[in-house]
Amino acid sequence: MPGFLLVPFSALLLVSASLCAASDYAREKRWESEITPGIVVGDAEYLVQNNGHKFLGIYTEAANARMGVVVVHGIGVHPDWGMIGTLRQRLPDYGYATLSIQMPILAADARPEAYAATFPEAVERLQLAFAYLANKRHRRIALVSHSMGSRMAHAYMAANSSAISAWAALGMTAPPGNSDAARTYERINTPVLDLYGARDLPQVLASAARRYLSLAGNKQSKQVQISAADHFFAGREDEMVKAVKIFLDGVK
Repeated sequence: MPGFLLVPFSALLLVSASLCAASDYAREKRWESEITPGIVVGDAEYLVQNNGHKFLGIYTEAANARMGVVVVHGIGVHPDWGMIGTLRQRLPDYGYATLSIQMPILAADARPEAYAATFPEAVERLQLAFAYLANKRHRRIALVSHSMGSRMAHAYMAANSSAISAWAALGMTAPPGNSDAARTYERINTPVLDLYGARDLPQVLASAARRYLSLAGNKQSKQVQISAADHFFAGREDEMVKAVKIFLDGVK
């Protein structure tokens, strides 16, 4: 069983501070003020970064939880948005407590490439989320991420591949560059579910074969395509949740 290891943030990514960009905290605050009054399932929690910034998490308990699961949204949205809200609310019905966290966001018109500069902050937030679940006495912790959130998760997993029990990466987009390790699951030993839609984004579909090949040798990993689903699994949420549940159920 993978153990949870809390390591100093400075050891996670050796990136110069001059290359890092902070999240748009004002925009985070606006999201928070909009969504927290409407939370019915789960409780708002706040995690504190090294720089003192508090970011929102929504924790939903599960009876006799099998695992704690950190849920990570995609570009520019929030921890209760659309399919993310569906995952965080429905996985507890199957015995998986969830902590859906606010990831770094930039201005609404920011290009996806600009988000690479926020990855060190994203890694810190993931570390804090895993520590939160460990403090809730979840002995096994998994990660479920979507789109840009999956790229952020990859930045964490590349340095901490044995720190959690399982990773379900939904709609994994391929970042620019020539490194297969940056675009696939090479050297990641954690069981991985690569989940995407048959009508997903072109870059997700184009890199599907490469991602599949990178899972070879990891017996608990698999790739699943959901028929007729788009990048956001619109209208296919039941199949999405079921695929994640089946994967998590099967992780030893």
